[in-house]
Amino acid sequence: MSTKLNVLDHAMVPDHKIMSEEEVSELLTLYNITTEQLPKIYNDDPAVKTIGAEVDDVIKVIRASHTAGRAEAFRLVIKRPKK
Repeated sequence: MSTKLNVLDHAMVPDHKIMSEEEVSELLTLYNITTEQLPKIYNDDPAVKTIGAEVDDVIKVIRASHTAGRAEAFRLVIKRPKK
């Protein structure tokens, strides 16, 4: 018997969402940056795999914050280099 674990259901894992092209464009314009300047996340990360993100997608990570209430971070999905 196999039970598939959804990592996003764990209390310690923040919400992950794939951003649309329009949302990414607005983000890059707002901060006057390119996607390559965003922090990275590997394509084999369990949360990235669970939401079905592909290489070059931008992910919005939404965390609960004691000071801000809600904190958003953005990550560019990249392929993990071969060893």
